[in-house]
Amino acid sequence: MAHFSAIVNIAMVDGDLNKDEEVLVSRFARKLDITEAEHEEIMKNSKKYPVVPQLRSDDRLERLLDLFKIIYADHRIDDSERKLILKYAIQLGFSHDTAEEIITKTVKVFSGKIDLDQYKSMLKIL
Repeated sequence: MAHFSAIVNIAMVDGDLNKDEEVLVSRFARKLDITEAEHEEIMKNSKKYPVVPQLRSDDRLERLLDLFKIIYADHRIDDSERKLILKYAIQLGFSHDTAEEIITKTVKVFSGKIDLDQYKSMLKIL
C-alpha cells in the first residue's frame, strides 16, 4: 500500500493524472495486488501511507525505478517531481548524496541524454 501510495503521489504531483499516468497507475495497482477499494482509498488520500524504508539496495532501486516510470509517463521530469523523488529516495534508505547521484544518472537514461560510453559504464559491460 505504501509503495502504491508513493506511485500515486508522484503521478499527481503536477496535477491530475494524464491518460498515460492512469494506465501506469492501474498497471502498478495490479502488480502490487491493490484491490479496487484500496485503489480508490489511496486516490482520495494518497498521503495517508508513509514510505517504508527498504533494507536491500535492490529493493530500493526497484522502488525508484517504478517511480521513474510514472514520472516519465509524460516523457519529462519537472522540478516538483525531482524534489519529490529525492525525498522518497532518502526515505527509502539512500543517503542524500547517493540519492542525488542515482537520480541524476536515471534522469539521463530516461531522457536519452547519455552516450554509448556512459551507457556501457552504467551497465559495466565491455
